[in-house]
Amino acid sequence: MKVAVIGNGGREHAIAWKLAQSESVTDIICIPGNGGTALEEKCCNIDPSNCDYIPYGTPSDEAIVKIAKQEGCQLAVVGPENPLAEGLSDKLWNADIPTVGPKKDAAQLEASKDLAKDFMHKYGVACAKSRTFTSKEEAIAYVKEQGAPIVLKADGLAAGKGVVVAKTLDQALDAVEELMDGSLVGDAGKKLVVEEYLRGAEISILSAVCVTPETAKNGKACIVPFMPARDHKRLQDGARGPNTGGMGAISPVDDVTLLIQSQFEKNILQPTLEGLIKEGYDYRGFIFFGLMLTEDGPKCLEYNVRLGDPETQAVLPLMNSDFAKVCTAITDGSLKDLTIDWKKGYQVAPVVVSGGYPRHYQKGISIYADLKAINATGAKVFIAGAIPNRRATRMQHENDTKLVTSGGRVLACSAYGDTFKEAWDNAYSAISNIKFDDMFYRKDIGLPGAAESN
Repeated sequence: MKVAVIGNGGREHAIAWKLAQSESVTDIICIPGNGGTALEEKCCNIDPSNCDYIPYGTPSDEAIVKIAKQEGCQLAVVGPENPLAEGLSDKLWNADIPTVGPKKDAAQLEASKDLAKDFMHKYGVACAKSRTFTSKEEAIAYVKEQGAPIVLKADGLAAGKGVVVAKTLDQALDAVEELMDGSLVGDAGKKLVVEEYLRGAEISILSAVCVTPETAKNGKACIVPFMPARDHKRLQDGARGPNTGGMGAISPVDDVTLLIQSQFEKNILQPTLEGLIKEGYDYRGFIFFGLMLTEDGPKCLEYNVRLGDPETQAVLPLMNSDFAKVCTAITDGSLKDLTIDWKKGYQVAPVVVSGGYPRHYQKGISIYADLKAINATGAKVFIAGAIPNRRATRMQHENDTKLVTSGGRVLACSAYGDTFKEAWDNAYSAISNIKFDDMFYRKDIGLPGAAESN
């Protein structure tokens, strides 16, 4: 079977790597892929902008569909949220390519924070109280009335920049101005969701989803949760500094007890499943529950309609089951009959970023790695923001990876251990064998005090 994986981040590298382990998968077409997928077994990168059978100016979704058809792909997995929100899954299904990723109407659960909150309230999903505003003046008046701390969210997709947790009233009022006047997130902030501030620790639960009108009728509609994970958003050790796209993740999370799992399934997962069914959505893909563990039990902060990044780099390596079979079960309606098996230990995946991230940083910096030493730790390096160095005609250094940086988040070192300490030691030992100018990473991923708690 040939599989198309759409996207170019660390999440997509992890997806492609996991699919490649399946005996049923012969080839993986990464559109466009990155420097990691370029080196991965069974993988081939195809960039639509450099593809000779894609006419110049072809819309990106049409180009992706054409490549998948031309290459004979029998399955597609869409990684990022933007193509899903724009309807790529619909187009792939229309081209007779079974696709892991919800269709456009269901993908709005991430594309619109306001729609997601309405959905949660409508179906009784445990979540924070909120109000939505299109008037900046009304939003400011409401924030002054509520006081701080308070949470402000741009309604639209904002590449991780659209959520502000304001600890003071001045911070909240500044955030309203910046989000709604377009200076921070553009049009995504024209509609603003203002939420109550929830106290607790945050976790992520990635899940597989199979909901269609047919599975709703035959009782096969389901959401199957994966191992819980925790992302670390703040740039610096001790959960300090600006928010980022993610500085590292761990899985599982020891503070997710059996009681919390039960509360999550009863008060969040099941009402969400009921809502997906009643709304008539065609949702065959993944859903990411962002949760806050409060004194009153877990509450849903947000839905993402795809796998999380960097959580995927910590969760998928723990999956013993054939990931290609999981993806096929999502698309053919048999997910409810599938049992997913997990390893018993821990995975730690700290992220390495470019100096200056999340603001200004340089690109094109050569990456060096002692692959023998990294392999000895058992760690897997997932590339996010790095591409092949096209100017390299020969090995400049014995540890030259022939990759150069191309983004802020460059890579993650994901390592397993029977105990958390073993996994942590393996991950950080691997990182110590990677070098590039101005590289930066947190030294405390998964340790006490590392994750921000409200």
